Amino acid sequence: MSEIRYIAIEGVIGAGKTSLAQKLADKLGANLILEEFEENPFLEKFYEDRRRFAFQTQMFFLINRYKQQLQLNQQELFSKYIVSDYIFEKDRIFAYLNLSGDEIKLYESIFPLLERDIPKPDLVIFLQSGTDRLLSNVKTRARKIETNLTRGYLSELSEAYNNFFFKYSNTPLLIVNTNDIDFVNREEDFEELYIQIFREDRGFIEYFNPEVKS
Repeated sequence: MSEIRYIAIEGVIGAGKTSLAQKLADKLGANLILEEFEENPFLEKFYEDRRRFAFQTQMFFLINRYKQQLQLNQQELFSKYIVSDYIFEKDRIFAYLNLSGDEIKLYESIFPLLERDIPKPDLVIFLQSGTDRLLSNVKTRARKIETNLTRGYLSELSEAYNNFFFKYSNTPLLIVNTNDIDFVNREEDFEELYIQIFREDRGFIEYFNPEVKS
């Protein structure tokens, strides 16, 4: 495997993307890139009425993610490591889940023009979690903006993410089953995952299923 300098972490809402990104960045002394979801003025309304506010929410995220990701071209010149809690391509997962036919056509006329300017990670980590675990994490962190987030939407989103990464081949990929680990509160779990990330014999696509600890 080539040298890993830019790591992006993905997963459904509540999977632990930001927590893992922060821990990795601290350990590596990396430049940390976090998605600015709280700046989207439509997101809370979207959780209340998906159909009505889907397009505004999606287009705001698309443009905001594009502007943030463009900055990586400059940061790669000065940082040994970069860790992000999302990949630009994830935007398509939400678009196809929430937009209608005409909206998708407009979206698809814009997305490829933006995507070609975005640098690709050296490794993508997909945190795969069951809906119960996701819902528990969302409730525990108790963000006001996620008050109206439903189990049904999390389940739909989880299926969409699984389908996306089942076909994913743009970069090296590490799929992590997170149902039985806690890399936030158990340091040994984090260290075990860290070893998997930087394994020299890791293949292009790898699955990591940690053993359940008694």
